[in-house]
Amino acid sequence: MRTALVIGTGLIGTSIGLALRARGVTVHLCDHDPGTARTAAALGAGTEDPPEGPVDLAVVAVPPAHVAATVARTLRSGAARGCIDVASVKSGPRRELESLGVDLRTYLGTHPMSGKERSGPLAATADLFEGRPWVLTQATGTDTEVLNLALELVSLCRAVPVVMDAAAHDRAVALVSHTPQLMSSMVAARLRDAEESAVRLCGQGIRDVTRIAASDPGMWIDILSANPGPVADVLAGIATDLGETVRALRALESSDDSKRATGTAAVEDLLRRGNAGRSRVPGKHGAAPLAYEVVAVLVSDRPGELARIFADAGQAGVNVEDVRIEHATGQQAGLVELMVEPSAAPVLSAALRERGWSIRQ
Repeated sequence: MRTALVIGTGLIGTSIGLALRARGVTVHLCDHDPGTARTAAALGAGTEDPPEGPVDLAVVAVPPAHVAATVARTLRSGAARGCIDVASVKSGPRRELESLGVDLRTYLGTHPMSGKERSGPLAATADLFEGRPWVLTQATGTDTEVLNLALELVSLCRAVPVVMDAAAHDRAVALVSHTPQLMSSMVAARLRDAEESAVRLCGQGIRDVTRIAASDPGMWIDILSANPGPVADVLAGIATDLGETVRALRALESSDDSKRATGTAAVEDLLRRGNAGRSRVPGKHGAAPLAYEVVAVLVSDRPGELARIFADAGQAGVNVEDVRIEHATGQQAGLVELMVEPSAAPVLSAALRERGWSIRQ
């Protein structure tokens, strides 16, 4: 791949441009908002100049509602040897394109499973896709050339290709992406009118659950409007669990021992099913998650403290598998939780204490 056309210069489109430019590909940028394309170009994602002829690959990075029309226009214009889109839903745009009577042999629907709470070109990075799944929804009749171009794009972005059926993809993202966004927003919405004294007690748990609630509502309305059925199906199942849990918790308020026992069993069942589901979430490098030991270190809010703690861990010969920071409310300090293999936890704790760090059990 020597040339590419990126249509839509938001977070994903600009990040693709940055990744391709870093690998020597000539990237042309196009957006309905010239200012957005200008910003992406200024960041180094490509040039605003139109290509002189057909490019190797056109990447349509527009909201789901506009994918079909944009892809159809691109295919009919002969602007590229192959065309892909990167929208987060796949079945709807494909059906729309078929209804438009477009020759889809040089088109492939794809979806990089990457993103941020922030949107727009200023949030883009060249490494956004590194190590992340990138779904390719090859259909009957798709030219081998466009599939190879898409695979090359995924490789240049250092992502991991995953081939799926379009409908299966939409059901999957409803479960692992779209529903979590709504659930996060529902929990965060409880905080809007909560007492200040309650909000001040927020810890890492509520921060973890509500992190993605900071996402752009407009973007998510576009996504959810394109995949409402599968998301509603997942939420219906959650609603059943929620109703049963509410009844179980009410039973725990009862003075009747039998009712309390029934409520306890129902809550325990939910928690254990949650344990089982969580254990299936891929861990480091996509492998099954391991049970890491946590070494919690009190760290002051000063420049260089995180770098120093990682350097000390490295000098102790310990590999930090994961890290989480819990900020202390109203204080210039926080807990850095270092996840390490269980056998390494005592070694790391002793080494950090020796270097003056305050370890918290």
